[in-house]
Amino acid sequence: MSFLFESFSGWKKYCEEQSLSLIDVVLEYETAQKGTTSDQVMQGLQKAYQVMKDAVKTGLEQEMNSRSGMITSGAKKVYNHPLTVLSPEFQRLISRALAAKEVNSCMGRVVAAPTAGASGILPGTLVTLQEIHGLSDAKICEGLLIGAGIALIIEQKASLAGAVGGCQAETGSAAAMASGAIVYCLEGTTDQLFNAVAITIQCMLGLVCDPVAGLVEVPCVVRNASAAAIAFSSAQIALANVSAVIPVDECIEAMGEIGASMESRYKETAMGGLAATLTGQEIAKRVLIQDIEMLPDAESLD
Repeated sequence: MSFLFESFSGWKKYCEEQSLSLIDVVLEYETAQKGTTSDQVMQGLQKAYQVMKDAVKTGLEQEMNSRSGMITSGAKKVYNHPLTVLSPEFQRLISRALAAKEVNSCMGRVVAAPTAGASGILPGTLVTLQEIHGLSDAKICEGLLIGAGIALIIEQKASLAGAVGGCQAETGSAAAMASGAIVYCLEGTTDQLFNAVAITIQCMLGLVCDPVAGLVEVPCVVRNASAAAIAFSSAQIALANVSAVIPVDECIEAMGEIGASMESRYKETAMGGLAATLTGQEIAKRVLIQDIEMLPDAESLD
């Protein structure tokens, strides 16, 4: 029987007892759950990563304009802007996360990892990490396996859904997956990897899900970029052996407690936060009118 991803401490203990690596345990779980082979799992991850890379490329090369009018090729603007705030690498990281998420908002093809609302974070971080460090696709796919293991535990201890735990459950979880993958790909230890996840969660705790007009566009797209930056900062801190102080399992439990106590208007209902602002309400009305006008029998409603 494979390990049932219930805690990070359990994951580490199982590895030690069975003389397995972190990714061995995830592969063992995946093959047992799906009745497939390790090679088939890795082939699937390679396909998923290719979709991620394609989404980044599409978002940076094509016009990304959503029907609501809230998304207007922001990724391309960031990518091509002549003023670099920190470094070219940082600029590319942010624009790539924006790009993949804009593809989702414009009904393109993405990988929901762990959700469509957070679909720009892993592509942005992993494509940039691969570029900077010259990593192979195979290594990146191993990082994706680490991310999968992280998500399995978060799902058990808290949630991956904005409707259940707020945006901390979506972009927070994706950033945690990305930070763990980064540390793994850069040969960090298990403790450093788990510490990166803990730091990331600490930085994302309490983030509400308040999509304007109920669409996964504002503030979702820009949050993907910010979460990608947090993933890198958390990995950098963890690799330097700076402690999160609060163990990773306890951080995830806190995330679950916060999500459970969060009012429903802050959990993907578009009834609170930015969605409830005057501008947010005006956009929602405009989108509703557009939807009605597009109905086949719209004339009969006049």
